[in-house]
Amino acid sequence: MSTLGILLTLTVLAAFSYYIGRKRSLALATPVKRGGNDLHSLPSYYGYLVVIWAIIPALLVFVLWSSLEKPLLTSSMMSHLPAEYQDKSADELSLTTNRIHNLADDPAQMATAEPVLKAAAEEYQQMRSMSQNIKTLLVLALAIAGIFIGLRYVKPKTRARNQVERVVQFLMIGCASIAILTTVGIVFSVLLESYRFFGHVPATDFLFGTHWSPQTAMRADQAGSSGAFGAVPLFVGTLLISFIALLVAVPLGLMSAIYLSEYAGPQLRAYAKPAMEVLAGIPTVVYGFFAALTVAPFIRNLGESLGLSVASESALAAGLVMGVMIIPFMSSLSDDVINAVPQSMRDGSYGMGATKSETIKQVILPAALPGIVGAFLLAASRAIGETMIVVMAAGLAANLTINPLESVTTVTVYIVKLLTGDQEFDSAKTLAAFALGLSLFVVTLILNVVALHIVRKYREQYD
Repeated sequence: MSTLGILLTLTVLAAFSYYIGRKRSLALATPVKRGGNDLHSLPSYYGYLVVIWAIIPALLVFVLWSSLEKPLLTSSMMSHLPAEYQDKSADELSLTTNRIHNLADDPAQMATAEPVLKAAAEEYQQMRSMSQNIKTLLVLALAIAGIFIGLRYVKPKTRARNQVERVVQFLMIGCASIAILTTVGIVFSVLLESYRFFGHVPATDFLFGTHWSPQTAMRADQAGSSGAFGAVPLFVGTLLISFIALLVAVPLGLMSAIYLSEYAGPQLRAYAKPAMEVLAGIPTVVYGFFAALTVAPFIRNLGESLGLSVASESALAAGLVMGVMIIPFMSSLSDDVINAVPQSMRDGSYGMGATKSETIKQVILPAALPGIVGAFLLAASRAIGETMIVVMAAGLAANLTINPLESVTTVTVYIVKLLTGDQEFDSAKTLAAFALGLSLFVVTLILNVVALHIVRKYREQYD
């Protein structure tokens, strides 16, 4: 049975076990004088208890078996290959393994395959088929046995609700742990690769160097053969474009949120807010096309008419379009936060004789400031992490400038560029991408710390 078939069968068994568990609890219940019964928990909890016994052990075995199946079968299959195949290097063995897996997945290729690889693929197919059958029988047997075990616990005195809630609590702890462990894993992987990079390039050269040219020459006697990894131009370009984007998005988004929340009527709000949020659903590559084909030429022509020198790919074009893209993040979140301010605070302000604009400035915005700061941070993170618009509208030139009319690039663009194609992860050029990623992580962390400080400072006045 396929993986999908096993999961569908387990779903059917879960529904069946819930039904019979609930039905059995009702059958065992004894009526009491006050119109109830002597069950400790609601009948549905007994059904859930049987589901837990039937499904969780079977799912654990299914996940464990599926994760170990391919490595174990591959190891067994490779051990049967002739000695000349097993003596190859690790890369050659990996290619051979992939070739055998492809032959096993697509038998039509076996006609042109080498006899040794063909035999190995057929052996792998047989072992995989046998493993799938054993896994199916074991999982279904565990599920059926779990139903019978769960039914034995369906008794009036069984604390079914406590047991079910305890299992649900463990599941929620597991989900939270996965999120935390994923974050920790990402941080440690970036730290490890960055440490390797700083073994090639001094940290001071990376953080304070003003020339970025990571490419290396093919011959040692060529100029720049060791590359230049001064990341200051990338940091400045990232901050410049993000500043322009936030200069557009924050005022427009915040003013839009104030209008929709405090001034617009229900009918206008019902149409205006969804229309504005459509901007968040437009793919970034479409924004990039718009910036490269419409906004950038317009800015260049406008600058030339004013006697200014404007690059074909400028930070201003990328920043303006990026600002339009992140308006919904600022507007929607700020609108939700402003609407969450208690109406009693507005009524109290009006009762003291304040006008609507005074109420907004003196009461609503200060009370909603923590949420507005959060919206600003989300918009800033979105701007800092944007790649496609910068590639298409601002270019790839790592220029150290704060002139928005010149071409610049960002950290995220060069991370993509450095990791595109076949790369050697022992070279400083490729490892530089992880150092750039670490720098972005540190900047984001600093922003979060500053935002938490602001939130705590102003929350004390309104809690």
